[in-house]
Amino acid sequence: MTLKASFIVLTAFILGVFSTLVISNYYGPDLSTATASVVAGDSSDSHFITRILGITNPEQPSPYNWVSERDITVEKDKVTIDVSNAQWSRFTNTNSMDPVLDNGANAIQIVPKSEAEIHVGDIVSYKSEYLDGTVIHRVIETGYDKQGWYAIMKGDNNSREDPGKIRFNQIKRITIAVIY
Repeated sequence: MTLKASFIVLTAFILGVFSTLVISNYYGPDLSTATASVVAGDSSDSHFITRILGITNPEQPSPYNWVSERDITVEKDKVTIDVSNAQWSRFTNTNSMDPVLDNGANAIQIVPKSEAEIHVGDIVSYKSEYLDGTVIHRVIETGYDKQGWYAIMKGDNNSREDPGKIRFNQIKRITIAVIY
């Protein structure tokens, strides 16, 4: 065997031993769990790849899944999204929702019928008693108090939550799609 071939075989052996040790460290002697997790695309908090790479970012609430795959049709010359009650929106360059929303992005929004349709993680448009115009921020909390249902909002790029509790009658739309 040539020196080059010997080097390749030795490197492959070392990588195999290293990966087995790393997998065993996370999953113990039952390597089938690790293999099944990777093959199945496991997205649990203790995902093998996440741990190997040392990624410790906590899961963030995502918007509710308003548009199912069966409601989207992609054709050669157009895209159709089958959504009732849809409205189009654009955004002002305030930087509060960077990098998700910014000047030039377009959104498809719907008008909610009840507070049950507002979920933590959703991006909603609402009227604030503290600001002029419409604010488009993410719902970070919902709850009930003596006045009824409320939501706490925050711009993704803001360091603090928006002032005051937002009531259902202040919420105008829910963002269900962003088009860049």
